[in-house]
Parts: sequence; structure tokens; C-alpha cells
Amino acid sequence: MEKSRSLMEWLKLLFKGMLMGAADAVPGVSGGTVAFMTGIYEELIDSLRRCGPAALVTLGRQGPSAFWRSINGTFLLVLISGVLLSLVGVARSVLYLLDAYPVQIWSLFFGLILASVFVIVRMIRDWQQNHMLFFTLGTILALVVTSLTPTSIALTPLTAFLGGVIAICAMILPGISGSFLLLLMGLYAPILGAIKGGELQTLLIFGAGCAVGLMAFSRVLHWMFARYHDLTLALLAGFMLGSLNKVWPWKYTVAYTINSKGREVPLVQDNILPWTYAELNGAPDYFVSALALLLLGAGMVLVLEWRSDER
Repeated sequence: MEKSRSLMEWLKLLFKGMLMGAADAVPGVSGGTVAFMTGIYEELIDSLRRCGPAALVTLGRQGPSAFWRSINGTFLLVLISGVLLSLVGVARSVLYLLDAYPVQIWSLFFGLILASVFVIVRMIRDWQQNHMLFFTLGTILALVVTSLTPTSIALTPLTAFLGGVIAICAMILPGISGSFLLLLMGLYAPILGAIKGGELQTLLIFGAGCAVGLMAFSRVLHWMFARYHDLTLALLAGFMLGSLNKVWPWKYTVAYTINSKGREVPLVQDNILPWTYAELNGAPDYFVSALALLLLGAGMVLVLEWRSDER
């Protein structure tokens, strides 16, 4: 059923959707991470889970109003509107800042995610051996995924569908970026090219994969939260911790690829230390500004958590 919210709360939800959209546009940051950081993750998963055959039965038997309430429709509409608004406008600004000030922006992301891991870990009051096991497992899995070298797969109807399934699952999974997995599979540039070229058939197949993945994986996550809530939190916190490997601010590019505009963009990057960054890249390490933004990002999350605890 739908939660009652004030106008200000709906506007905050729209803003959270915009943050999710900006994150999903970056190969390395997950919209699911932002949903977790902003406290809407479990409601999002539950709402997505409701969008299935049972909702269609409700539509046929009780009408549109009951159907809309059953899927938490206003929540999904406002959140998705925020995501789309961001992808149209805000995401471009984020991508520009990443291109112009990579060390500083990745430092801000690093601080946000690191503090969010701390907040999630605090939610588990009674840490036991199995919680540590799931936390470690999540960390290792994210480290492995974010360390893989991108490959190249031909864009066919089958790969477009499977790419949609995999990417959307990652987008709602904190710590692993859907756009990064598309990059790993060699489908990131082809899908962007299909969007730019208006290749409707490819986009419909990719969208169908996204829809199937979303309906299936949201049910898996909802079941995990219902049955093993704290273990799931530990696993997702591990995913987020391991994903810090991808958002480490100081990197050295060892391979490039060509994007849809014909520009060289980093394909394979190694994490390096700040003083090594200056030596290898022939540029300042920006350590002071990066540290300041890292602390700012972490502080923002901790202040929001503190205010939430007070309420």
C-alpha cells in the first residue's frame, strides 16, 4: 500500500531519483547505492516486486485506483521521473565534472559510499559469524567484478536482451554499476550508439531485458530482506565496500576506447597512490582538495543519518 507523504517529502523523493539517475550515468557508481544511502532502497525493491501478474489481476478486478495503490504507483512515478529528469539534464553536468575534475569528483563519491557502508553496518545490531561471512563475500565479489578487464561482444538481439537483464539487476544492487557491467561486456558503446541512432528494435529488446531482470531480481531481493534481513544488509554493505575499488580517485589509464563521438575515453585503469599519480600523469595530485571533498561526502551522509536518528 502507498505511504502517506507531504509535498516536501515528495519533492525530496524526486531529488533522490535525480541523484539515482546521475549515479547510473557514471560507469562505476550504482543507482542502487544512492537508493540505499537515501533510505528508500527497501521501499523501492518492494514496490518493484509488486509490478507483476498479481497487480494486473487487481487492475482487472478492482480497477485502476486499486492497481495504482497496490504497486505504490505514486512513489514509483515520482522516483522514476527524478531519474529521467537527471538523465536528461543533471547527468550531463556530472559527466562533465568527472571529465574536468576526475580526482575531486571521485573523491566525493568515495566519501559518500564509505560513510554509507558505516551507516549500514550500524544497522546490524548483533553481528555474528555468518554476518561477517556475508559481508566478506560481498566485498570479495565486488572487488572481483570491478577488477575485470572489459571485453567485446557483438550486439545481437540475444546479447542486447541479456545485457538489459544484467545491467538492470546491477543498477538496483548497491555497489555494482549497471553501466560498468555493460562496459565490461563491451555493450556500453553499442547501446549508447543505439540510443543516439534511434535504433528502435535494439532499444525495445534491451528494454524488454531490463523489464524481465527488474521483475525477477526485485522479487529475489524482497525475499532476501523478508527472510534474512540482516544477512542481506551485511552482503550489500560488502558490495558497497568492494565497489570502492572502482571509485578510487587516483588512477592511471593503461588502455583507451573510442566513444560514440570519436573521442578517446579510459577503458582500463589501475589504482595508484596520490604521489605516484603526479609522477605518472604529469599533473598535480590534488590531494588537499580531494581529501576535503572526501570528508565532505562522508560528512553529508553522517549528518543525514544523525538527523534521521534524532527524528
